Amino acid sequence: MTATPPPIVMIFAASDPTGGAGLQADLMTVSSMGCYGVTVTTGLTVQDTAGVEDFMPVDSDFVDDQARVVLEDMPIAAFKLGVLGSVETVAVVAEIVSDYPEVPLVLDPVLASGRGDAFADDEVLSAMRELLIPQATIITPNSIEARRLASNADDPDDDSTLDLSLCAKRLIEWGSEFVLVTGTHENSVEVINYLYGEEGLIRSDAWQRLSGSFHGSGCTLASALAALLANGLDIPEAVREAQEYTWQTLSAGFRPGMGQHLPDRFFWARELQAAESNGARP
Repeated sequence: MTATPPPIVMIFAASDPTGGAGLQADLMTVSSMGCYGVTVTTGLTVQDTAGVEDFMPVDSDFVDDQARVVLEDMPIAAFKLGVLGSVETVAVVAEIVSDYPEVPLVLDPVLASGRGDAFADDEVLSAMRELLIPQATIITPNSIEARRLASNADDPDDDSTLDLSLCAKRLIEWGSEFVLVTGTHENSVEVINYLYGEEGLIRSDAWQRLSGSFHGSGCTLASALAALLANGLDIPEAVREAQEYTWQTLSAGFRPGMGQHLPDRFFWARELQAAESNGARP
């Protein structure tokens, strides 16, 4: 008997040898959320848990070939976009996803590593605004990314002071259906995340601010959201569930090296193992 395949999420991202972020993190997340991940490698990194030492974009034609061959073979239930690395790759990916307008598209605009190592220059930002934001179902920037993405509308120097609701309004005017702005980098007691749509603020969610610095929290949130959309949830419900899952991974996070903590994307499996070892039944 042939089993029914789980929903398939196609991930465009760079490789992270630590598994903290990038393709590896995305794969762990969508798997943990009951989906099957297929990957298109957009770049290679040299990095550890402290930061990125080097980055090499993959040739855009090779990115195109990776995606097209899989798309001709498997039905995709959601797209998740992370680091793309070059204007040429942004253009190629935009053309690919335009052929599947019915498939939800989660755009995680990774502009820099947690330490601040740049992944996108002004030309890449401009290409994302023009080619990808108009196709996005939802964009998941942190507050720094939201201000950088939205800063070209009036004054390119206003990116550090823009009100986040104005940032979201601009991004939605440029074509994204929804924007989820995360508040990790804001000076607030709790981390407050805001979901915006065409009608304005849809929901806000406050989460306990955990101690320590985490590598891959944004990847985890965006990938969880893509998995939930692939499973058929609507945006407000998927956003809430993705945040809950991400907070749990961070709460159970660990520090395997000398740098940042990593989310535990399989926290629930370890909780189950612990319960069973104590004689409890699931």
